Amino acid sequence: MRLTNVAQMHARPGRLSSYSVVAQPAAAIPTPQGSIAGFSAEPWESGTPASDPPGGLPVSFDQNRHVSFGSRPGSWMAVSFQLDGPASLEEIAAAWQVVVQRHGTLRTVFDWRPEHSPRRSDTHHGNTGPGGDSGGPISDLLLREVTMLPGTWEQLSAPERPRSPIGFSTGSRGGLQTAHLDAPSEHLSAAEVKAALRAHFDAACDPFGTPSHRLCVIDDGESAVVRDTAGSPQIVIGSDHAHVDAWSLLVLVRDFNAVLNNLRAGHPAVQGLPVPESFATHTRAMEAKPFPPEAVVSRWREILEAGGGVMPTFPLPLGDISLPVSEKVEVRDVLDSAELNKLEAHAKEEGVRLIAVAVSVMTRLFRELGDQPLRTVFPVHSRDEPRWFDSVGWFITNAVLENDDDSLRGSYQAVKEAIRLGSHPLAPIMRPYGGMPAEPGMFAMSWLDHRKLPINVEEALNAQHISAVVQTDGVMIWFVVNETGLHLRCRYPDTPQARETMHTWLEAVVAGLRAPSIVEG
Repeated sequence: MRLTNVAQMHARPGRLSSYSVVAQPAAAIPTPQGSIAGFSAEPWESGTPASDPPGGLPVSFDQNRHVSFGSRPGSWMAVSFQLDGPASLEEIAAAWQVVVQRHGTLRTVFDWRPEHSPRRSDTHHGNTGPGGDSGGPISDLLLREVTMLPGTWEQLSAPERPRSPIGFSTGSRGGLQTAHLDAPSEHLSAAEVKAALRAHFDAACDPFGTPSHRLCVIDDGESAVVRDTAGSPQIVIGSDHAHVDAWSLLVLVRDFNAVLNNLRAGHPAVQGLPVPESFATHTRAMEAKPFPPEAVVSRWREILEAGGGVMPTFPLPLGDISLPVSEKVEVRDVLDSAELNKLEAHAKEEGVRLIAVAVSVMTRLFRELGDQPLRTVFPVHSRDEPRWFDSVGWFITNAVLENDDDSLRGSYQAVKEAIRLGSHPLAPIMRPYGGMPAEPGMFAMSWLDHRKLPINVEEALNAQHISAVVQTDGVMIWFVVNETGLHLRCRYPDTPQARETMHTWLEAVVAGLRAPSIVEG
């Protein structure tokens, strides 16, 4: 999967349409069993939605932090992929409805807790503390399950063009939702498609959206219902980050294509797909974990004290970042598959994993360029049991990777310590600080090796992990490993000082990973 952002993604020209299911209070509408959008399908993941528990569904630590920042553009992430042949809007909508019903988090919405109503954290965390449960974050948010009904299509225009509403009406044909164009299609250039997607997801995929996800289709637009002569549509699914992570994007691509193929073949919609657990179940499991041991709590205290009471910041000059500024994004293809194999073999000979090489390179550079150790926020996935592998949600907790030993073995030990820290719920550790303390310049590093995941998607789908374009005051670097090699993407503040600093630093990171004695030897 290619890692990119909405301004740099590969987008085909064509008509751009957006589909949204309709959110209704869960208790208001009975849930149909055994049939979704007129197709034979499995019952909903949890049957008829029950009334919300007191205080709502559990809110994870990361969800609470993310959503509490409020409505804002750029809070979303998306995935794009190419279908292997023509498909109608009718078929695409039906497949998406099934996917939404499979995953509980896609049927939840956030709101602020009503005034004077109890926090869920107050009513559910009576046994929280050393010797008890971890509990969850202290939250003023209310997370509710809703019923998602078949929705409507909307044709999107380029933001700079005068908007001429194009209506889509839905009719029923044996229960099957059919979309009809009420006006001629509008053909957009690739640049206009990207601009329209950005504007649409910024508005619709909001933390408080109902729902906060959309499915978009880029196609030739010959007909809204059946286009046997049309080219293969490009699908783009966007969601507020509160409900998805990078792994979830792979699940969405796999599930959508499997469901679409099943429906076309006349099979049950979810035939061959595992039954996923809901993200709310995972959040409850995290809350029920034992309170972290004192050694872990003390280590976190040391880490925060070393950073002046906040999470790690980038140690090299970035200019004036007292307020967020426009982002600058750089993407580098570091190693091809053959070079990656050589580097991985070198790491194996040294008794370490590939990630240790990257950590070693960055540790050495920070010592040489800034006389500082490597200190970075390090996301760790919390899919610690196979039952979470096929679920959609934000299955991430944060650790800190701290290292001042640039040897491969020393770097690998630092990685293992960070993973150990990330294996414990963050909510109880950060509760005394009122949440995760951060300031401008926060530095985070993500490492994702698609080859190691239990779920992946075919290269032929041309899948893209798409980030939003945002204002930023921090540095984030992603290392992505797949069958084509090692790639990195870095986002940083677009200031003159940061451009100079980051260009030099990234060049050195790439050079370190491409050490001739390793990849050419």
